[in-house]
This record gives sequence, structure tokens and C-alpha cells, in this order.
Amino acid sequence: MGVAEDAKVRSVLAALTLLALLSHTNGIAEGPEAARLAPGPRAAGQHRRLKRGWIWKQLFVPEEDPTLRVIGQLKSDSDRGEFGIQYILSGEGAGDAFEIDEYSGEIRTLKKLDREEKAFYVLQAQAINRRSQEPEEPQSEFIIKVQDVNDNAPQFPDEPYVASVPEMCPTGTTVVQVTATDADDPMFGNNAKLIYSILQGEPYFSVEPKTGIIVTSWPDMDREAKEEYLVVVQVKDMLGLSGGYSASTTVTVSLSDINDNGPIFQHHLYTFAIPEDAVAGTTVGTVKAEDADTGINARMTYSLQIDLQENATFTIRTDPLTQEGVVLLAKPLDYETKRRYVVVAEAINEETDPRFLPLDEFSDRTTLKIMVHDLDEPPVFLSPFYEWKVAENAAAGIAVGVVSARDTDAANDAVRYSFDKRSDAAKAFAIDPLNGTISIAKALDRETSAWHNVTVFARETTQKRLSSSVVASIKVLDINDNAPQLAGRYQPYVCEGAQAGELIQLLSATDLDEPSQGHHFYFSMVPDKHINPNFTIRDNQDNTAGIVARRSTFTRKDRRRYLLPVVVTDSGSPALSSTATLTISVCSCQPAGHCPSGGVEALALSMGVSLQTFVTLLVCLVLAAADPLS
Repeated sequence: MGVAEDAKVRSVLAALTLLALLSHTNGIAEGPEAARLAPGPRAAGQHRRLKRGWIWKQLFVPEEDPTLRVIGQLKSDSDRGEFGIQYILSGEGAGDAFEIDEYSGEIRTLKKLDREEKAFYVLQAQAINRRSQEPEEPQSEFIIKVQDVNDNAPQFPDEPYVASVPEMCPTGTTVVQVTATDADDPMFGNNAKLIYSILQGEPYFSVEPKTGIIVTSWPDMDREAKEEYLVVVQVKDMLGLSGGYSASTTVTVSLSDINDNGPIFQHHLYTFAIPEDAVAGTTVGTVKAEDADTGINARMTYSLQIDLQENATFTIRTDPLTQEGVVLLAKPLDYETKRRYVVVAEAINEETDPRFLPLDEFSDRTTLKIMVHDLDEPPVFLSPFYEWKVAENAAAGIAVGVVSARDTDAANDAVRYSFDKRSDAAKAFAIDPLNGTISIAKALDRETSAWHNVTVFARETTQKRLSSSVVASIKVLDINDNAPQLAGRYQPYVCEGAQAGELIQLLSATDLDEPSQGHHFYFSMVPDKHINPNFTIRDNQDNTAGIVARRSTFTRKDRRRYLLPVVVTDSGSPALSSTATLTISVCSCQPAGHCPSGGVEALALSMGVSLQTFVTLLVCLVLAAADPLS
């Protein structure tokens, strides 16, 4: 039962007690005085006594009691023991949980009750005069309260518990609070008074008996020695007295890491070997420092001491996944110049905390000895890549550029140059095998290929014929060698009701060239001494133009089509142009301006066939398709 519900019961009981006191002070008497006030046969016109009172004891019933018993008695102060009054019980539980002796007013239980299911019952009592069948007392409400017994064990509704505290935390650090609940009445005795204790986990942890707050009780707990503890907490009701119930729960306590360990290299000396032909970025080897911490506290960065000249030749990178130091070659090696390098590497924690370690203990050092192996090396190009530009109208034989390589070995053998013959780009260029000059072999066309990537080989003339390669990229620069064209196969038409100035068709153009300033097209009509009376071209100055009607009243009866030459000129130097003749059909347009037959007529006219012949052929084809024997 909740606190609010229990308060309601107490208020009702207090009111009933006060009512009983008031009833006794308002004239309820015993002995002769009571006999005088006792009811008898009424004379005509005799008035009923207005002041009556109920007499009953406070009613309680213990829960879980299987014995059917009398728990109280209701009695009117007008009852003289002559069985002249009938007592009636109604309300919650009447006839099911409780019954009343109609003669004596005694209330008995009919079954075992459970406080946790229902804590109190609200009933109504009546006292009826058996002769007149009228109430001797007004109907009154009273409460039967179910008294609690300790029949429920405490429970941990939120178990199991998982908690974490930092390692090395001070004694008394709060870990977690475990909370048990008990369904018994907390306001009645000690049935729901709980007390907590530790069954397992001492001496590292303790629990506050009344609150269930678990705290640390052992100093300097080290995660690296033991990371997880299992704490078992017991709770007892009745303040732990004998005869009560108990329950237990487990709390898994893990120690979170703090940075109380520095990195330590596995070896004091690492030896690596690398061939002298290794390129910059080649991995020389890896070193690893161990850190007993975890997570961010174990993260470290590696560096090379900057006071040694060898550090310019090598670098070290920290692998974020493995926490290894990856030693890399920073610049080319030469066995003939230097054969051995000695480098000092350092590992240092990213996060440091002077509360746990001195700052100099958050790092460690080791020595790297790197040996260079001698190799017969292939020729080396003076540049890692080459890129040149050439105009697309350059003549065959024009030199584009020169590649150069040399043998870096002491022998310094001669080098010969060649192309990768499998490359199509190599067919457009030639290379001088002695000096590496690349020249144009045939005419170039930017519109066909704007870039050529040529693989050049440099090969020694010795018996091993070691070789290396480099890519030469040649960009073909554009010249204005393509005339612009109309962007589509336009089939313009003009409606019979078109007005002068009406736009007939919007035109645009394309050009295979790629001028540096972008395209700009100019649209015009073929120059003629006579002005076209029917149409004109209006250049919109945005690379589009419109065909505009110059007159009105076009009719199919007068003429079905018009031919209009259109000239498109680009902005190149020199400028190029093209002329396209458009066929403008006259159409009997629908109200929305749509020309349903314009396309068919235009196709028929473009094929040199009359409309009537074309329709006849179309009908024949339809009939032939419908005849299954054809």
C-alpha cells in the first residue's frame, strides 16, 4: 500500500474515532439512563430520538490468517440486547471477505486476506428496527484495515548491477547503490525495514547498511593486477533480526584504467637491412613499445631524435591500430656513399598525468641500426614524370621534349631509350634511343585524343640490361579546326494562323573544338541582295537564336513548305562557319498550337514522296500485316 493510501486510511480511522467520542458526549448513557432512552412502542405523534450513536471497536484483521474469526462488533447505542435491531453490512468484501451477525453485530472473516493485494476495505453499516423496518441509525461508512505480516522477501528489481571505478581511487569512493524493495508495509513494524551487508567482495568493498551504497575499502587497487571484482550483497528485512527474509544480488565492478604506466620497448637494439634501391616511403621495419595501460592511456607516438644527421634519411610513423612505430625511408640511399645508419627512436604517451608518474617515465628510447645492401641498380630518370604540351597542328618531326636517365652504379653504363610498343600513344610519337628526344611521328587531332601517355624505358647496355620506366604525358592543345554545327535535326513548322514576329523555332549549336574562353556562336541567314520576306534569324547573343516569322497568313493552300539556310559561325581565329538548310512546314495547327501531321509530312517530303503516295503505301502495309496469308 502506498503512502498516500495509508494516509487516507489513517484519516478515516481518526474521523471514525472522533465520531464515536462525539456520540458518547451527546447523550449516550448506560444503566437506568440508557433504559430511559431505550426505544419502546411509540405513542401516536411520538417523535423519534434524533441523537443516536454507533459503538464499535477499531477493526483490524491480520493478513494471511487462515482462521475465520470475529474481528469486531458494530452496535447501536439503542440496542438493548433484545434482538430488536437488525445489522446489515455492505460495501467492499461484504459477503465475500466479511459477514455480520445480524443480531449481535459481530463481524467475522470469511477467507484469508492478502494486504499486498488489498490493504483496506471500505464498508457501510446499517441498523434497522425489526418492527418498523426503519433505520435506527443513519448508514455509516467504516474501514477494516488488513494488518501486515512479514510474508514477502525483499527483491532487487534492477539486478544484476555493473559498475566501474578508476583504479588507484581513494578509499570510500562510491561504486554504485543497490536498492531492494519489499512488498510488506513499511509503516508497520520492521517487516519492510531493510539492512544491507557484503557476502563477497571484502576487504576491497563495503556497503552502507541502510542505503545500500557500495564504496571502496581497499587502497591502491591496480587494474593491471586485477581488472574485475564480483561483489555479492545481501539484504535482510526486519532489520536483520531472526525470522526475516533475505535476498542477494551480484555487482560486477571493473576498474577503469588510469595512465599509471609508461611505454617500454621490447628490445634495446633493433637491426634492419634495406637495399640501396629502395624508394622513399619504403618500410624499413617496425618497433614496438608495450604499455600496460589500455585505451587512450596506452596510446603513444614515436619520434626520431632530431640531433642526429641520420634522421633526415628516415622517418617514423605511429600505426594507430597496432601502436607500432613504422620506420620509413625518407630519401634515396646510396651504398657507395653511406653503408650504415644509427638512429635513436623514442616512444612517448599521448596523455600524461603527473599525479601518477613523473613526466620522464611516460617515455622510453631504443636504438635502431640500419644496414644498406649494395645492388646493381637500373638507370634512374632525372624526373619522376614528364609532362609537355604541343599544338594539334604541329608538323611531324617536331620535338616535344626530352627524357633523361643515368646509371647510378659506379660503372655508369650507357643507357638506351625506347617506347612501350603495346601503347597506341607510342604510334603517334618517336624517340631517339641515344638522347631520349621525343618527337611527333604523325599528325595529331585533339578531338580524337586530347592526352597521350607514353611509357618510356631506359635500359642499360650491359648483359643484365636492367631497365626502368617513366610516364611522359603529352597534352594536345586545341586549334580552331572544326566548324560549328546546329545542335539537332530541327523540323520547324509554322501555323497557318501565325502572326508576324512569332517565334517559330529556337536553335543552338555545338562545336568539337574547345576554346580557352569558351564557345560563342553567331547565327545569321545566307547573305543575299534580297531580304527573305517570310522568315528571319534573331541572334539571342547567348549561343542560341530564334527563327521568327516576318509576315502573317501562311496557308497550306498557297505553299506547304519553305527552305531556310542558316549560317552558324564560331568565335575562333580564324572563325569557321557552316550552313544548314532547314525545311519549315506549314501546318494547320490545333488550338493549342500543336501540329499533329507536321512530322509525317516532313518525313514524306524529305524522302521525295508525295503525301498521297506515302499514305497509300502506309495503308497497303497495314492491310498486308492484317492478312495472315500474306
